[in-house]
Amino acid sequence: MSSLRQGSFRLFRFAGIDLFLHWSWFLVALFEINQRAGRYSSIGWNVLEYLALFGIVMTHEFGHALACRQVGGTSEQIVLWPLGGVAYVNPPPRPGATLWSIAAGPLVNVVLLPILYALGAASDALGWATTMPNVEALLRSVWYINAVLLIFNMLPIYPLDGGQILRSLLWYAVGRARSLMIATGIGFAGVAGLIALAVWMRSAWFFVLSAFILLNCWTGLKRARALSKLAKLPRRDGYACPSCETAPPIGAFWRCENCANSFDAFQTQAACPFCGARFSATSCLDCGRRYAISEWVAPAPALYK
Repeated sequence: MSSLRQGSFRLFRFAGIDLFLHWSWFLVALFEINQRAGRYSSIGWNVLEYLALFGIVMTHEFGHALACRQVGGTSEQIVLWPLGGVAYVNPPPRPGATLWSIAAGPLVNVVLLPILYALGAASDALGWATTMPNVEALLRSVWYINAVLLIFNMLPIYPLDGGQILRSLLWYAVGRARSLMIATGIGFAGVAGLIALAVWMRSAWFFVLSAFILLNCWTGLKRARALSKLAKLPRRDGYACPSCETAPPIGAFWRCENCANSFDAFQTQAACPFCGARFSATSCLDCGRRYAISEWVAPAPALYK
C-alpha cells in the first residue's frame, strides 16, 4: 500500500487523519465523466455525480478510521484512488476491535441508503422529474452508486470489507492466523470468479481490480503463515505488551538499527550485544506498537482470599 501514498498528495486533515488523493484519480475521473456525458443536459452535472462518488468513498473510509480509533487503534492516513479508498488502520489485535474497525465503513453506506432514498422520493413528490430533471437524475444516480458500492464491498472476498468481516468473525472460532488463512483462501477463489467475469464482460477495469485483490490475498497469505509461526513460539514471562497484552517471544527477533544484527531485546534490556546501541522503544511483534522496556510489565496476578 505504500506505493499508493507515494503517488498521492494531501488534501486536508480532519480529526487527526490526513486525507490523500492519488494522481490517477483525475485521469479516471476525466474518462468516466466523458463516458457519461449524455446522461445530463450539461457536463457540469457529470462532475457533480463524480464528486458525490468521491464523497461517498471518503465518508466510508473515515468510518473505518474513526472506528479504529474508538477501539484504541491508530489510524492517521486515508488514500483515495480510482479503485476506491484505503484507510490505514491498525486496530488492537482482537477480533472485536478488528470487526468494528472494518464494519464501520459499510455501515456508513447503510446509513446513506435511506437518506438518499428519501431525497429521491421527495424529488418524485415535488415533480422534479419534469421541472428539474437533472437534479432528479443526479439523486437517483447517487443512490444507485452508493448501493452498488455497498453490495460489491460486502462480497466475502478478501481484502474487501466483506472478506475482512468474515475473517474477524472466524477469528473468534479458529484464531488469528487460521482465520486469515481461510479468508485469503476464499479471496483467491473470488479472484478466479472476478477474472472470469472480466473475460466475459471484456472489462479492463475488472482485470485491474482482480490483480489488486490477488496481490492483497497473496500478502495476506504470507501474513497468515507468519502469524502461525509467531503463535507457536515460546513466550517470555514477566513481560506483556501495554497495547495487546501479549508476552514477547523468546529469541533473537529484533534487529539492531545500528549494526543490523538480530538479538533478543528483552534478554539484553533493549541493548544490542554486538555494537552496544541502546533503544528507547521496542516493537511488539504481535501488534506492531513500540514501547520502552520499562512499560512491558506483565500485570500482577489477582489475589483471592
